[in-house]
Amino acid sequence: MHNAQINFIFLIIEEINLSPLLTLYTCLTSYPYTIVKAFSNVGTLKNDNYARTWLIRILINECYSLVRKSSKFIPLENLADRQEPESEKTKNYSELYTAVNSLKEELRLPVILYYIEDFSVKEIAQILEISEGAVQKRLARARGKLRQELQEVSI
Repeated sequence: MHNAQINFIFLIIEEINLSPLLTLYTCLTSYPYTIVKAFSNVGTLKNDNYARTWLIRILINECYSLVRKSSKFIPLENLADRQEPESEKTKNYSELYTAVNSLKEELRLPVILYYIEDFSVKEIAQILEISEGAVQKRLARARGKLRQELQEVSI
């Protein structure tokens, strides 16, 4: 990165009171995305006199976008610090996993997609190429079979 580019970023950080979340690293990281977005959308710039303001706005939006994306991830060093509640550590789901794996594939797939992968009924219908009603029916049948099997295991 050239000195002119770094100076431009420092100028933006100084000119605009950016939030503390937008660190220098974030701005430097988002700079290439800003250039790409600016060149790909140069046709939307209506007045050349506002090119600098337009470019600054793109950079700020890219910084915010990077912050939003990075806030969804937990760094590995922080992962060890997170403590699970005691009840979560002692729960044993092996019977449930065994029961789910014992289902026929046509019932097991919707259960895994819905409860484990958090897909909606509509998305599951598209994935399995069946109707939404069929997905709901398979989920209901699978819940019934799981309930029956888990009650037998607990007796």
